[in-house]
Amino acid sequence: GLHCDRIAAMQGLTTGMKIVPFRGEYYELKPEKHGLVKHLIYPVPNPNFPFLGVHFTRMIDGHVHAGPNAVLSLKREGYRKTDFDLRDFMEVMTYPAFWKVAKQNMGEGLKEIVRSFSKAVFVRSLQRLIPEIREDDLIPSANGVRAQALTKDGKLADDFLIVQNERSIHILNAPSPAATASIAIGESISERIPEPKHSIPYAVG
Repeated sequence: GLHCDRIAAMQGLTTGMKIVPFRGEYYELKPEKHGLVKHLIYPVPNPNFPFLGVHFTRMIDGHVHAGPNAVLSLKREGYRKTDFDLRDFMEVMTYPAFWKVAKQNMGEGLKEIVRSFSKAVFVRSLQRLIPEIREDDLIPSANGVRAQALTKDGKLADDFLIVQNERSIHILNAPSPAATASIAIGESISERIPEPKHSIPYAVG
């Protein structure tokens, strides 16, 4: 989650990473345009960038979500553009690894910022998948914040990252399809739980 690195530190673990929050902004297709999307539609991802790019997701209730982008959030729980937290912001700005990855992905990062503030640019990205889409076909939807693990050597973690000590187990990075695989992840975590060293007495009746 968005505070998993801080919780792990409270437990005395040295993780070698820090959470950098990225806001993902979505639009939703108007009901009369739902017929344009029958299945999931994804672009070919950039192998050098850990985010999939805007895509179409048909939900089980028939609604169609378009997005998300991936723009740096100025607050760990910053679901709106105006959300800001000084501690969260300074933690990212003073993390040397952030500037390393920012330099490597400057072009993509600027595109994401522009797409965040310009619906027209956002729509042009969607039109690469469905040329018929127009600005008027989209309405704003709920945003999310991705808890992206950034290692101290400047790499955006793109796989599961799990650490533990004798008292706790921490999932520091859980990329897609973490929700789909949640039961399997839970089973894997349960196998890591050590047997108790002492039995705990309890009263019956």
